[in-house]
Amino acid sequence: ELLQQTDRLIATVPEVASVFGKAGRADTATDPAPPEMFETAIQFKPRDQWRPGMTPEKLVEELDRIVQVPGLSNIWVPPIRNRIDMLATGIKSPIGVKIASARLADIDRVAQQVERIAGTVPGVSSALAERLTGGRYVDIDIDRAAAARYGLNVADVQSVVASLIGGDNIGETVEGLARYPINVRYPREWRDTPEKLAALPILTPAGSQITVGMVAAVRLSEGPPMLKSENARLSGWVYVDVRGRDLASTVADLQQAVAAGVQLEPGMSIAYSGQFEFMQRANARLKAVVPATLAIIFVLLYLTFRRFDEALLIMATLPFALTGGVWFLYAMGYNLSIATGVGFIALAGVAAEFGVIMLLYLKNAWTAQQAAGQAGEAGLQDAIREGAVQRVRPKAMTVAVIVAGLLPIMVGSGTGSEVMSRIAAPMIGGMVSAPLLSLFVVPAAYWLMRRRAAREAAGHAE
Repeated sequence: ELLQQTDRLIATVPEVASVFGKAGRADTATDPAPPEMFETAIQFKPRDQWRPGMTPEKLVEELDRIVQVPGLSNIWVPPIRNRIDMLATGIKSPIGVKIASARLADIDRVAQQVERIAGTVPGVSSALAERLTGGRYVDIDIDRAAAARYGLNVADVQSVVASLIGGDNIGETVEGLARYPINVRYPREWRDTPEKLAALPILTPAGSQITVGMVAAVRLSEGPPMLKSENARLSGWVYVDVRGRDLASTVADLQQAVAAGVQLEPGMSIAYSGQFEFMQRANARLKAVVPATLAIIFVLLYLTFRRFDEALLIMATLPFALTGGVWFLYAMGYNLSIATGVGFIALAGVAAEFGVIMLLYLKNAWTAQQAAGQAGEAGLQDAIREGAVQRVRPKAMTVAVIVAGLLPIMVGSGTGSEVMSRIAAPMIGGMVSAPLLSLFVVPAAYWLMRRRAAREAAGHAE
């Protein structure tokens, strides 16, 4: 009923073409979903049929506002990303909190505390803890002595329970190209209560007919709807969805809030899993790769210019060249991610190229001025003016080509556009700051570096 209700609510959105929901888990090891978890696949209409001004972000906000069912928490995840996350981390949501202990009651208590605390963390749109209590089970406790009096052993009674109550395939029928199993079990109206189960008939080896209640005790008991284990320990999961904030800072605040508000019993542990694990691995790798790369670039610059100060000048300009990309990310509302990091790495390469070419033009112009006998400050200024002006047109052409090539990525909306737009954004923003830096700051810095030498050269010439 709840699944049908949520399907009807989702179908009221005009952009939705079809809705198909599934309750519980599929018959596969890659879908460890509890019975209370609904998976609803939503297919949207083509983008040209959406309402004016509607975007995927606004669509998710509208769905989240419409689908409000007591006891259910919404997590809106694209299906392919959902499956990749499940196979990689086992968590359906961007962040997952795993509580491990030897007692289910402790896991359930701590999981509900984490769910309540996670809802107060900024950026968390929903938090759902798996319930490890509330499952109903039918226990059939076989009385060995009573079964032996009728010539039955435990295996005989279990076979009857498994086949006639649970159902057993005894063969199959072939209908053309289709094959259908033949399943034997008692009718539903014979087995829908514990009393009726106890009254089910059993045939003994002697040919007499007895009931299940004569050789076993039938009763209902409570237990967990589903059991999970990791590292040979029972575990419970809390699914946390994030919207409007980056994962790294959200996880940091969540860990701090949980550490302050949750008291763990001896033998319990809390672990965090989900998409942010990939960012943590990438950050750990980048902490070693980026310094090594910068060191290699500095060595190559030194080998090119044969001067320590000129190589240091190019390296010092890189942070200022990246400011345009940072401001553009802020204007677009993008969070820092691996994709934006790739864009900044590409921008740093282009900015270093701008600085190197500008410095080479300035050095060549200064060398020409010295060869012409103009080694003073006036000659240095003329050389800087001439070298910088020669780079205006090539730099404008480079910037125009890069921006023209990346703008279609920013305005595109197809598959993969979210990742590609975040790679392109730093480059587009940096095409404002990097050229201005190389056109104005690098010549000015070169003037400050060579002014004393030019003054001394002019003094010696006199």
